[in-house]
Amino acid sequence: MNNCVLFSIPGNELLCHSLTELLHVQQGEAIIRHFPDGETYVKVISNVYEKEAIIVCSLHHPDNKILPLYFLAKTLKEFRASSITLVAPYLAYMRQDKRFTDGECISSDLFARLISGFVDKLITIDPHLHRRTSLNEIYSIHTSVLHASPLISKWIKENIQNAVLIGPDSESEQWVSKVAEDAGAPFIVLEKIRKGDRNVQVSVPQVEKYQNHVPVLVDDIISTAHTMIETIGHLKKADMKPPICIGIHPVMASRAYDKLLKAGAEKIITCDSIIHPSNGIKVDELLADEICKNCFVVD
Repeated sequence: MNNCVLFSIPGNELLCHSLTELLHVQQGEAIIRHFPDGETYVKVISNVYEKEAIIVCSLHHPDNKILPLYFLAKTLKEFRASSITLVAPYLAYMRQDKRFTDGECISSDLFARLISGFVDKLITIDPHLHRRTSLNEIYSIHTSVLHASPLISKWIKENIQNAVLIGPDSESEQWVSKVAEDAGAPFIVLEKIRKGDRNVQVSVPQVEKYQNHVPVLVDDIISTAHTMIETIGHLKKADMKPPICIGIHPVMASRAYDKLLKAGAEKIITCDSIIHPSNGIKVDELLADEICKNCFVVD
């Protein structure tokens, strides 16, 4: 790993520093700032000649990050970095993977083409694939998809006694069942009918069976948290204990974190794929292992 150098897009410094310590590699130095008119300025200071350049950038709120990321990657290539790897714990633009009405942009495809045009490899965690089965359907570069479920299972096993896991919908059953199995806990899956972006009706099957358990709501992304909030309401009506909410990616749109606590969540725990006060599960070792295994593998 002596031939690797890690850079971070602003806002990713903590994860980048942790990865450099775990991997015992050089942390790259670059200046990324904005001119008074808002345009992005990038200057690479570290020597990257014939080195593997790794850029750490979680792509939450991606529109503010994509140009600095593009400029940095292209500049590293100009200064003869042998390859560019993007470590993006959270990968954006996965939602719009279909043209639902005439004239809509299929942004997941275009974003994939954009990223594939200036990096050689992508490492990410649990992308929200929806109708895709693999990132390789839209990304033309080498991609590594990591899974945080073992980390979540470990946290549950070490921190919650007598847990029952509750998945958000039938599509999540395979994932939730695996988390529950590894945590040594039972699970149930919500019955959910979606009537719009913000209109979801939820019921909790077999809830009476688990009234003495600690409910643990798990999902890959906590965005508006509407489903979790409605589920908490059902759990209250069933006289269950206040739930613990766990998510991989804390997008937390529309003050979702505050709304979850107000709704009655006992605690909210997320992975630090996106920096947020709810972070309680670290992903640095998961990422470091993958970087170490595949740093020199580029398709």
